[in-house]
Amino acid sequence: MATVLFIRHGRTTSNSAGTLAGWTPGVLLDEVGREQVTALGARIDSVQLAAVVTSPLERCRQTTSAVLGDRDVPVHLDEEVAEVRYGDWTGQSLKVLAKQPLWKVVQQHPSNARFPGDDGESLAAMQCRAVAAIRRWNDKLGADAVYAVVSHGDVIKAALADALGLHLDLFQRIVVDPASLSVVRYGDTRPFVERMNDSGGDVSALRPPKRRRKTAKRDDAAVGGGAGPTPRSRGQ
Repeated sequence: MATVLFIRHGRTTSNSAGTLAGWTPGVLLDEVGREQVTALGARIDSVQLAAVVTSPLERCRQTTSAVLGDRDVPVHLDEEVAEVRYGDWTGQSLKVLAKQPLWKVVQQHPSNARFPGDDGESLAAMQCRAVAAIRRWNDKLGADAVYAVVSHGDVIKAALADALGLHLDLFQRIVVDPASLSVVRYGDTRPFVERMNDSGGDVSALRPPKRRRKTAKRDDAAVGGGAGPTPRSRGQ
């Protein structure tokens, strides 16, 4: 059974700014993101990888380089596991986008969501091409291969939903934080989800904040994957 380590890129300047990066060129990891992917590389250093398949966007290539370090592992760029093409939403503030009528569709009926603009992609099409790409790499690398796919929040969520046998309309229930690790073992008859959103065991972000920030959108999923939990000091 091929085993896939799904790795989301580390936190980016766009994540911390609250914008939807999409395919915007030049979006790089911020300081926190660089620390995250370095730590992840140390965690999985003992795992022998047959290959890394990565989105060609800079933030994923940065993540791949940091995770591999000086390991000699074949790296393959694949646009089929790259970010959703958000069309006219690309680069906009998530706070502004949350006021758009389409936002509710993305949250509640994502299988019917297509992003506006000539290059806007539907979430259903994204899931179809990403899952098909994983299956192709499984076949190409072999049944016993252990390899990594470095990708984006919504793409990994869609792949996990498929592996769990969930309809795409339920994929917003899945959380995939920056630099998190999710693992799926693909058998002949079904996938086995062995790990989801594993970020190393730190539970500090689960403690309630001292003051709850008011927001009308507390239950909405983070389109694009979000910035992940805010690092908090031990004294908080």
